[in-house]
Amino acid sequence: MVGTVGMLAAAAAVGVAIGSVHHASTGEGRLALAGLVLSYPEINAAEWLLIGLGAIGGTAIISALRASWRQRLIYRRFVDRIDVVGHLDGHPAVKVIAGSRPEAFCAGYLRPTIYITEGARDSLTSPELRAVLAHEYHHRLVRDPLRFAVGRILGRALFFVPVLRSLFARYADLAEVNADGAAVQASAGRQGPLASALLVFDSLTPPGVSGISSARVGSLLGEPARWRLPVRPIAGSFAALLALSLLTWVTSGMASIRATFNVPFLSAQPCVVMMLLLSLPGCVAAIRRRTGPRKVSRHRS
Repeated sequence: MVGTVGMLAAAAAVGVAIGSVHHASTGEGRLALAGLVLSYPEINAAEWLLIGLGAIGGTAIISALRASWRQRLIYRRFVDRIDVVGHLDGHPAVKVIAGSRPEAFCAGYLRPTIYITEGARDSLTSPELRAVLAHEYHHRLVRDPLRFAVGRILGRALFFVPVLRSLFARYADLAEVNADGAAVQASAGRQGPLASALLVFDSLTPPGVSGISSARVGSLLGEPARWRLPVRPIAGSFAALLALSLLTWVTSGMASIRATFNVPFLSAQPCVVMMLLLSLPGCVAAIRRRTGPRKVSRHRS
């Protein structure tokens, strides 16, 4: 919800910045250069502010598009490296991949696929395997890979809504806990098969690769979740987005650009577009320095 509102506010800022221009054939500035009189648009303070808001919105949109493209490329490279050796007996929707390390995961956006390594298939008992598959089937049912991808994209694009990152991290924990609940339900309410399967994953893989978190352990032990919804940061984010929208709307009524249609300068509206485009590289570079390089992690059950 917060991410959707943020993207709408960003798009509105760009649209208003471009569409609120008042054309006029008089009032433009003039500059004499080597005997040649050139004209340039006159921009008031409100329009400069509107251009800045539009640059922020444009940066968010470009960052979202760039993150989406990058996410797609990473996913395609990941799938291309998977060595599928067959399907799991009795589960045609589950693909078995080569590898002695016990791993199981769900990948794919619109039509997620469940993968399990030969090591997991051979090292898990039947009850453990059934619990792990129920866990991954739940991820597949609710399309968690797509939700995770959208959360990462919005978290990087909407840099002016920092609460999104903490909300996404919390959703990732809840998604695992909910999938664990489906696994326990498939095991007739017994936590043992899933817990022992997680121990197999954890004992035979490098540290940090398996998806065992304190929230999952606590859930399997019957401990209530201690995480609380960050009401104040969420309210502050909505207030900031509302203020951004109101500022854009109010400023658009006072913004003005006066420009000539004569060559060599274009009309006011293309002028605003160029100003937005010129400001975007700097904004994107600042965001990249702020976030820094991040390693892509793959989910493991």
